[in-house]
Amino acid sequence: MRAFVFHRYGPPESLELGEMEKPVPGDKEILVRVHAASVNPLDYHTMVGRPVIGRVATGIPRPRHTRPGVDLAGVVEAVGQEITGVRPGDEVFG
Repeated sequence: MRAFVFHRYGPPESLELGEMEKPVPGDKEILVRVHAASVNPLDYHTMVGRPVIGRVATGIPRPRHTRPGVDLAGVVEAVGQEITGVRPGDEVFG
């Protein structure tokens, strides 16, 4: 799958488009094929690492989560064993 990733805090130019393995959802997770996404202030602040106190939650020397994005709409591809509210093929947003 293709995804934008960042491995260091910095400006939008630090984003890279790359190929990565398709994730497998955990027991309490779902996998969504994203059809639409947005960028919001949380994404920006996480990417640039400011305010610096926020790095306590996101990773002090470099980001722990390297894929930006928290707003999405798409179709469920797979669900974990403990998920009961959605099934593969359901349209979701969040």
